[in-house]
Amino acid sequence: MKKFHLEQVLKYRQEMERMCKHEFASAKQNLEHAHDQLMQEEAQVRDLSHEFSHRQGELQSIDELCHYINFFARKREDIRNQKERVDMLGSIMNQRRDVLLDATKDKKVLESLKDRKAEEFKLAMRLKEQDFLDEISIQKNEQGI
Repeated sequence: MKKFHLEQVLKYRQEMERMCKHEFASAKQNLEHAHDQLMQEEAQVRDLSHEFSHRQGELQSIDELCHYINFFARKREDIRNQKERVDMLGSIMNQRRDVLLDATKDKKVLESLKDRKAEEFKLAMRLKEQDFLDEISIQKNEQGI
C-alpha cells in the first residue's frame, strides 16, 4: 500500500494532541485543587465565625477579641487571594482547552485526509485490477479461448 505522504506531519499532530491533553489535565487538576483549598478556607471561617458568635459574651479580654479580629482579617485576605488564584487557574484551563481543541481538529483533518487518500488508492487499485481483468478477457476472446 502506498505510504501517506504526510505521515510525519500526522505523527507530529498526534504528539501535539497528546501533550495538549496532558497540559489540560494538569491545569484542570490545579484548578480543582485550588478550588478545594478555597472551600476549606471558607469552611474554616464559617466554623470560627460560629464559634466566635457563641463565645462573644465569654471573652475575657480585649486581646482575645483582637486575636479573633486579626484572624478574620487574615482569612478574608487569604480567601480573596485564593479566589483570584482560582480565577487565574480557570482562565489557564480554558486556554489549554482551546489549544487542545485546535490540536484535535488539526489531527482529525490529517486523519481524514489520510483515510480519503487510502480510499482513493484502493479505488485506483480496483480500477487497475478491473482493467487488467478486462484486458485478459478481451485477449482470451480474441484468441478464441
